[in-house]
Amino acid sequence: MTAAAELRTVWALMRRALNEIVRVPGAAIPGVLAPAIFMLGLTSVFGKLTLLPGFSTNDFMSFLIPVSLMQGAGFTGAATGVNLARDIELGWFDRLVVAPPARSALLAGLVLSATLRAFIPMTFLLIVGFAFGVHFPGLGGLLLAVFLAAGFAAVAASWGVTLALRFKTQSAAPLMQAGIFMAVLFTASYAPLALLTGWLHTVATYNPVRFIIDAARQGFIGHVALDTTLQGLAALAGLSVVITTFALRGLRHAND
Repeated sequence: MTAAAELRTVWALMRRALNEIVRVPGAAIPGVLAPAIFMLGLTSVFGKLTLLPGFSTNDFMSFLIPVSLMQGAGFTGAATGVNLARDIELGWFDRLVVAPPARSALLAGLVLSATLRAFIPMTFLLIVGFAFGVHFPGLGGLLLAVFLAAGFAAVAASWGVTLALRFKTQSAAPLMQAGIFMAVLFTASYAPLALLTGWLHTVATYNPVRFIIDAARQGFIGHVALDTTLQGLAALAGLSVVITTFALRGLRHAND
């Protein structure tokens, strides 16, 4: 197929996924409300953690909102895998795998649709956060945080697609969501890395998602630094390459 035809395939899959929001808007509510409730609830319970020596800010919600952005984007991305598993169960996906478009175009359509849908929970979280006094990160810091969260949604979508192709059932949905939740949870989510101890400190040190969150967090708690930004972008790129490779492999063997 020509490049133009591949692009039309990508757009058709994106439009189909976005149409689901218009037709069933209630399906997006949990992914929008849950991270916001999570952010507000944890702030009310653990907000005084900022009094600990070495905490990098005196505003816990400003410290926490990048984590919620990743959660909202990640859960939205993982939902792509759930939807794909549904299409596999209904037989609709079989039509795609025997169609002319390249498997990379199919994956791009699925992943980009997740990236666009992720702007819904991100927008809601930012509105709630700023309404409750979250520090404005500046235009550059805000764009960086949104870009990293959108990229993380793409990573989560590839993760969900990989599991959907592996298990071919919506029963794998908890695994899709749990994988993303743990990837975000086992980082310096609720306290700076220097204040973590034991196994959590060890896991957070080597968890690549930590670098993404640290980069997204910069403007909310201080100034944006080039080295932290590059580390976050490199971690996001590395995760994207690895997980996208597995997703493409699953698509290539989908009709075996």
